[in-house]
Amino acid sequence: MNKLSRWLSGLFGNQQPSSSSTTQEIANTAPLTEQQLQSIVANQNPRFDLQQLISAGGQSVGKQRDLNEDSLLAMTTTMAGNSGNLPFGLYIIADGMGGHQFGEVASNAAIRTVAGYVLRKFHPYLFHVKTDTMDESFQEIMQAAVTDAQRAIQREAPGSGTTLTAALVVGQQITIAHVGDSRAYFIYPDGRLEPITRDHSLVKRLEELGHITPDEAANYPHRNVLYRALGQGEILDPDIFTIGFPQPGYLMICSDGLWGVVAEQDLIKAIIESPNLQRACQNLVSAANTAGGPDNISVVLVQLIG
Repeated sequence: MNKLSRWLSGLFGNQQPSSSSTTQEIANTAPLTEQQLQSIVANQNPRFDLQQLISAGGQSVGKQRDLNEDSLLAMTTTMAGNSGNLPFGLYIIADGMGGHQFGEVASNAAIRTVAGYVLRKFHPYLFHVKTDTMDESFQEIMQAAVTDAQRAIQREAPGSGTTLTAALVVGQQITIAHVGDSRAYFIYPDGRLEPITRDHSLVKRLEELGHITPDEAANYPHRNVLYRALGQGEILDPDIFTIGFPQPGYLMICSDGLWGVVAEQDLIKAIIESPNLQRACQNLVSAANTAGGPDNISVVLVQLIG
C-alpha cells in the first residue's frame, strides 16, 4: 500500500468524536470596523491556514479559425474526511485535429471519457466516507482513462485525433497524463518557467536528436506534425508520471495556440503580474489574440495555497 493510500485510509477512517467535541462552544462575534475591512481588502498576501486549490481557465477561438476544436475541463474541490480535507482537482486540455467538426468531436470525447473514468474511481471518496483504500495507483487510473479515451475517439470520430494533457491533483501530488503537443508548465514567482511535459511532435524530435536548433524549431515548416496523438494508431503510449506541486508556484496547462504564439517571458509576466488567476488567464488569451491568434487558445492555471 503506498503512502498516499494509507493517508486516504486515515482521512476517511471511522473516528469517535472526542469528549471536547460534544461540548457546545459559544463564539463571540462582532461587526468588523471600517478599518478592519480596509486592512483585509488591502492585504496583498493573505495567509491560509488550510491547504486548498484555486484555479481559472480561459479560451478563445482565435482570430483565424471559424471553429473551436479545443476542449477544456477544470474541476476544483476537496475530499472531506473525518480527519481533515484533502485538495482535489482534475484539469484537462485537449486540442482536436482532423478538419471540419471531427477535431471538436475528438477533443470533446477525450475530455468526457478521461474525466468520467477518473471521477467514477474517486466518486466514493468524494461523496461518501470510505474506509478501504483504492486497488489502483493514480498512474494506473490515468493510464486506463486514456486507453478508454482512445477507444471512444476511434468509435465516435474515426480518422481524427487530439492532444491530451491532463493533471490529477490529490493533496500535494500531481499525476500527469500526456499525449501530443499541448503542454504543462510550472511557473515560479521568481520568473522561472519549467516545462514538465514533452511534445510528441516531429519538430521536437528533430530538435532532441540535434538535427535542428531551438531557433530553427521555432520556425520549422511542419511544427504541427505529431507522431503521437490520442485516437491515432492501435497502440498508444502516453507519458504518465507523478510530480510534486510547486509551492510557491503555479501549474499551467495550455494548447499550442498559446505557447506557440506568446514568448515565454510574456507568459510569465502575464501570470505573476496579474492580481488573480482569472485575470491572468484573460491576459494570456488576449496576448495570443494580439499576436495574431492563428489557432484556438486554451489555458488553465492552478495554484495550491495554504
